[in-house]
Amino acid sequence: MGSFVQLTSSDGTVSPAWVARPDAPARGTVVVLQEIFGINSHIRAVADRFAARGYAAVAPALFTRVEAGVDLGYGDADRARGMALKSAAEALPLPGVLPEIEAAIAHAATLAPGGKVGIVGFCWGGLWAWRAASMLPGLSAAVCYYGGGMTTAQEAQRQPQCPVLAHFGRRDLHIPVDAVQSFAQAQPSVQVHLYDADHGFNCDHRSAYDEASALQARDRSLAFFDQHL
Repeated sequence: MGSFVQLTSSDGTVSPAWVARPDAPARGTVVVLQEIFGINSHIRAVADRFAARGYAAVAPALFTRVEAGVDLGYGDADRARGMALKSAAEALPLPGVLPEIEAAIAHAATLAPGGKVGIVGFCWGGLWAWRAASMLPGLSAAVCYYGGGMTTAQEAQRQPQCPVLAHFGRRDLHIPVDAVQSFAQAQPSVQVHLYDADHGFNCDHRSAYDEASALQARDRSLAFFDQHL
């Protein structure tokens, strides 16, 4: 259903993005932000599922500035490589990978003329979806899945410029429940949901996949986008 296109960021950097479009005119567009594993088969499938729902979807490659063509699996070696790539991307001079997200939002806006643009991110992408919601114009809704780092005191001080929905797992050792609760208190406008699941519970390629939690989070996310886009 989807295919890769080339997007050009504001500073001239060219990077690929997976774009999936519905058969009928799109009702709106969703920018899909990757985990630390690149634009792999799971992220492409997420974008394709949004297209099946009637939304155009754009998934930009956020590692382009540190390594091109990243497409990793979920084994230990790939996880270690993904963590190293994430560290390198987070160490980039400001604005980091934000120009790639901005380019994806701009491209998304052309896919559904008159439609609104939302953003959804997973793990590291969840953190960037949160940042984008507070730093970039042109977004009407943001959904964050177990955004690593977004519950820190620094990130919790951001002021989102659009409605935000956030999903977390109670058994996620990377994001403690007390940090999620503190984030929810600091951000009363954000819809925060906790699931009896581990980190990565939405990804059916991972051992942490939890079908019941993934389906419930999916339904909430789609209802949220249906409301705001």
